[in-house]
Amino acid sequence: MTTPITSIPKDTVIARLAALRAMPIAQLKQQWRELYGKEPPPFSRTYVQSRLAYRIQELAYGGLKPETVARLEAIGEQVDGGNIVIRRIRHQDKPIAGTRLIREWQGVEHTVTVLAEGYEWQGRPYQSLSAVARAITGTRWNGWTFFSLKNHRGAA
Repeated sequence: MTTPITSIPKDTVIARLAALRAMPIAQLKQQWRELYGKEPPPFSRTYVQSRLAYRIQELAYGGLKPETVARLEAIGEQVDGGNIVIRRIRHQDKPIAGTRLIREWQGVEHTVTVLAEGYEWQGRPYQSLSAVARAITGTRWNGWTFFSLKNHRGAA
């Protein structure tokens, strides 16, 4: 692989960012190679484009301050002991604790709160969204489908 670009003139940032939107994916991948010095990941155009936009700004204006990086790492340690596998599993399993899911069913709005361990609806705890959906509708539902949550379990 080639050596990546290490800086970008600040006066070119806006034009470079605007150009990303019109670039074919092949050009975006070439930009990736130039800016990161490695092959692009096999992810969606949106992902590649957003990471390139960040990288362009990072090279022009500088990245995160070392204090910020250290603080983010400390927060990660508090959440999962620094184990990235646990972090990814937790992220995929359900929305962040405190999130409120709202669904209208037969003219009634239902609000479910995501807890650290399960969910709460009408002051009662539930182990799964499917159990909540069943309580609301009286029939079996996939809770993720009922609450219109996307990209669950293994989706990017």
